[in-house]
Amino acid sequence: MSEAVPSPNDPRNIAYEPPDEDRPASAAPDESQTDQAQQLHDPYAALRFGDFRLYAIGWMISVIGQQMQAAALAWEIFDRTGSYSALGWLGGVQAVPLLLLALPAGHLADTFDRRRITTLTSILASLCSLALAVLSYRAPINWMFGVLVLSSTALVMGRPARSALLPQIVPLSVFSNAVTWNASIFQVATMLGPALAGLIIIFSVRTVYVIDALCALTFAALAFLLKPANLDKSDNTDRSLIAGIRFVWNTRIILATITLDLFAVLLGGALYLLPVFAKQILNVGSLGFGGLRAADAIGAFVMAILLAHLPPMKHAGRNMLLAVAGFGAATIVFGLSRNYLLSFAMLLLIGAFDNISVVVRHTLVQVLTPDSMRGRVSAVNNIFIGASNEIGGLESGLTAHWFGAITSVVAGGFGTLLVVLSISLLFPQIRRFGSLHNAKPE
Repeated sequence: MSEAVPSPNDPRNIAYEPPDEDRPASAAPDESQTDQAQQLHDPYAALRFGDFRLYAIGWMISVIGQQMQAAALAWEIFDRTGSYSALGWLGGVQAVPLLLLALPAGHLADTFDRRRITTLTSILASLCSLALAVLSYRAPINWMFGVLVLSSTALVMGRPARSALLPQIVPLSVFSNAVTWNASIFQVATMLGPALAGLIIIFSVRTVYVIDALCALTFAALAFLLKPANLDKSDNTDRSLIAGIRFVWNTRIILATITLDLFAVLLGGALYLLPVFAKQILNVGSLGFGGLRAADAIGAFVMAILLAHLPPMKHAGRNMLLAVAGFGAATIVFGLSRNYLLSFAMLLLIGAFDNISVVVRHTLVQVLTPDSMRGRVSAVNNIFIGASNEIGGLESGLTAHWFGAITSVVAGGFGTLLVVLSISLLFPQIRRFGSLHNAKPE
């Protein structure tokens, strides 16, 4: 597949190097290039770009609101129903728009202004949050699930555009650094959101939904102020809706990383069951629940800061496999724990290991993809990752309903370890992949 080459006059692409067509993206790294990258490593490279700082501030505020709302919904639904399966359906109903609309959303992101799509969908998500505030504790649970479907639809339609927007506001030479900082920002927001929700829920769940609405509007305003590079449409060989699927299938290293993440999170997701562990196993209240919801984000944030300051990984593929294996092992210990501090520590490790996977996967998905296809490939990535999160929540809730919360979490952790072994054997490319700094389009 031909590659979309950015204009040499665009300041965001001054460090872009044409790919070496004789060297596949998954080949072993050039040691001299890797050593030079380590010597020149600037941990704050992406933050030196004004548009990235604007994007990062808005994204952080938006995620804080989303995480606050997610925690409040889980608490309210379980408080009103006492049902494990209802917690699972929180993820299940959000998976429906994802599976139906992710591919059209990716095509939209490759066709129209990504900044405006991001702005509009954030406004729609804000309106849905206000609707949840009106319905909270006043309407049947099914009505809240209906609004949640609409909210998820808005987020699904905007997600590929937002993901594909990032390479348009930073040079490709610092994109890996931007992904690392973006992951750090996400984890800070994921850490603050549940903790703030735990405090506010004591007084009013409805207030959390209103705050999320304001956060979404703030991101919409800041996103509209961005000045991204023009979308490169010079590669017009394939404008079809399923082009992203074909690209991912033919780029084995991308297929390997997102498949690994899909099954690991699908089986190893314990976060949807945190209200059960907080109330019935660890016997802590809403503050303790907020701490548990924030723990994995704290671990991920610490890891993201380390990754930003350390030189680029020389063996990114191997590190990703080890990290996902650590994710599974920590999930098993969390499921067996009866001590709050031990459970908190395991969630810290879960977040730290997951962050390594996020940085490697997202860097490869965006760097190895031509700009004209980034929306559609991001959509495929979102289907894999979204399915693992939302359907994983449904799987956790249903297995907890049938076999108990502890069995659900522990079995999922063992399943994650089996997934790591299987992927490493089926996709040897991931074991051999070297430095992210040397990743280039095939």
